[in-house]
Amino acid sequence: MANSKSGDSSLDRLVRILGAFDADVPSMTVGVLAVRADVPLATAYRLVDQLIGHEFLRRDSSGGLRLGLGLWELASRSSSALTLREAAMPFMEDIQAVVGQHTQLGVLQNDEVLFIERLSGRESVINQARVAGRLPVHKTSAGVVLLAFSPSHVQDAYLHRHPNAGLPGEFGPGGFRRVLAAVRQQGYAAFDGLVDEHTTGIAVPVLGRGKVAVAALGVVVAQRDGSIQSVLPALLTGARGIARALGERPE
Repeated sequence: MANSKSGDSSLDRLVRILGAFDADVPSMTVGVLAVRADVPLATAYRLVDQLIGHEFLRRDSSGGLRLGLGLWELASRSSSALTLREAAMPFMEDIQAVVGQHTQLGVLQNDEVLFIERLSGRESVINQARVAGRLPVHKTSAGVVLLAFSPSHVQDAYLHRHPNAGLPGEFGPGGFRRVLAAVRQQGYAAFDGLVDEHTTGIAVPVLGRGKVAVAALGVVVAQRDGSIQSVLPALLTGARGIARALGERPE
């Protein structure tokens, strides 16, 4: 129930406070937090004290606020993402050992790709994807493959909300639909320079029932590092292994 002049509830404000932290700004003062979360300063102080008491927030050595271990503990007790990660890790480790570059696992979450794991080597190329970080669906190979292997009503809803989504040369709903259809037909997505100019992202779906993607398994390599076809067999084998480990049995 709303109990503020703005009409938002205490839960709304708590969610905004916790959501104000990210990889770029992992620590901040209460004042900065109040601005980022769009809550009054006095309210921010009160809610911060409560969150610290529950170990959802903590103060670091400089006095700044950070997310606390209480959140991790709570999420780890029952998490589909944790189950997926545990199932995927052996296969991701095998792929990373072969490719020697970023190997990552993502899921579709609120029109974005949420990356739940990434393995990298010392010589890995630049990569914008971070564990627990998000990227736009139409800006990543993982996102495109997730959407391509989603039900048609999910695709329609996404294109309705993002009418200008697309890839270079294929902007707009019509062009992006053609991209999605091609990715679904060939069984993988591979794009050069989609996020970073000198890299290639390659992703395949981890398929569940109805041939719907439950996750995307992918790698990010340098564009000069040879053929996509040399990477695909390892990715496709890994995706099938993850699906079996999860108990998924696509037709």
